[in-house]
Amino acid sequence: MRDLPQFQLDPKIKNVWRINDAVWLTVVFLICFVPFLIAALAEPASWILVVLVVEAVAFVAALVVWLAVLPPIRYARWRYELSEDYLDIAKGIVWRKRYIIPFIRVQNTDTRQGPILRAFGLSSVTVATAAGEHAIPGLALDVAEQLRDRAAELARLAQEDV
Repeated sequence: MRDLPQFQLDPKIKNVWRINDAVWLTVVFLICFVPFLIAALAEPASWILVVLVVEAVAFVAALVVWLAVLPPIRYARWRYELSEDYLDIAKGIVWRKRYIIPFIRVQNTDTRQGPILRAFGLSSVTVATAAGEHAIPGLALDVAEQLRDRAAELARLAQEDV
């Protein structure tokens, strides 16, 4: 079996993941919690209070898992490498995935940056093939631009060789 790719993401990506996960967990919590809170205020029943407590405990537990436990593990598992013939991406905690993308199949490369990534000075590189897109999130801006340009050049050279 091949060795894992050698390059890791920028360490600041852990904070981006934390913010993104905190926002989503909070939205889901509020969607689940508020209706029961309104019901409890309208007609207090002991079972509604139990549901509210269970939801609050589950929310706190989810915050601990998604904000403290998972980001370091996810960061350690995310790797990528660009060779002359292919892009190699490895990721996943429980279900590990390994993508080998030959440059002959690459149709497009680009960089993307949302508001949270921009706040941390990071960007994502996306490589598109006929089968779909593969993204490498959380790269420093200069690294992302170099990787995008190099991948595009290698894809162009691979197309010329055919």
